[in-house]
Amino acid sequence: MRTHTTTSMRSFARFILAFAFVAASSAFGQAIVLKDGNRVFSSEFSIQPDGKIVRTIQIGENKATSVLDKKNIESLEWPYPAELTESADLLAKGKTDDAIAVLKKGRDFFEHFEGIEGNWYVDIYFAYIEALNQGGKFDDVVKSLPALRALKLSDAQKMRLRIIQLDIERQTSSDYMGVIVEAQGILKETDDSAICASLWAIIADVHTRKKEWEKALLAYLRIPVFYGTQMQRVPEAELNAAKTLVKMKRYEDANAFLARIIESYPGSTVADTATKEKAAIAGMKNVDEEAAAEGDAKPKEGEPAKATETKPKA
Repeated sequence: MRTHTTTSMRSFARFILAFAFVAASSAFGQAIVLKDGNRVFSSEFSIQPDGKIVRTIQIGENKATSVLDKKNIESLEWPYPAELTESADLLAKGKTDDAIAVLKKGRDFFEHFEGIEGNWYVDIYFAYIEALNQGGKFDDVVKSLPALRALKLSDAQKMRLRIIQLDIERQTSSDYMGVIVEAQGILKETDDSAICASLWAIIADVHTRKKEWEKALLAYLRIPVFYGTQMQRVPEAELNAAKTLVKMKRYEDANAFLARIIESYPGSTVADTATKEKAAIAGMKNVDEEAAAEGDAKPKEGEPAKATETKPKA
């Protein structure tokens, strides 16, 4: 009798654990919630090329399929998308193109549920545009802006949109001072590290365009030093800092910087670019500032020498 009771209790305990597991999966899994209260889990549906959401139910050895009408969808139960986590990790490794591809896939998926509660479309799409911008896909960013502005954005996203628009202005305008002033103004409005890192990247680029190498270097280095938690911004900032050292003719310093980038971000576009930059300055020594300035003052081949002032002899 005792053995039977013990066996029954163990069976009941296993049932409770199994039920708890299923309940937990239902609570935290990825699912479409229908207006009748039923849930269709991600393993039960697929999206066809024509945009139809097809539900597949396994009944013994047979499968039954049906098309879900979006009018019958109440909401999505979807945890933080893997695409956002994966893309952030790829950006931190300097693999911008891979991050863009991941976010595009997520954007295409969630676009089918645009306007439905619990959908991550806006977040994914915004991250996608930011990745395009960071990857230098200027034309794609400009084309996407009207659609981005039409979305219902949070206050934080509206601020990030200002950064994207300022970055476009940075690339299309010769009003360098205006861009820096606006960037510094936004810096005073926020302490968000992601926004600050983006702004310093813009400021650094403006100084680069003005050939203000020292200011550009310091601006680029602010990103890994003060905003190192924004790992997706660090590889690009470090590469640009190394390129600036080359412009300053600090070749040995640049060489060491580039070597560390190659080691830190293997298999990335950043590492590939660093490898080419490193090969171009192989064996070159630092040039002191005075000599560098004299070198810049020398006429290029084929150009007449600049006239020098001489005092008349007494």
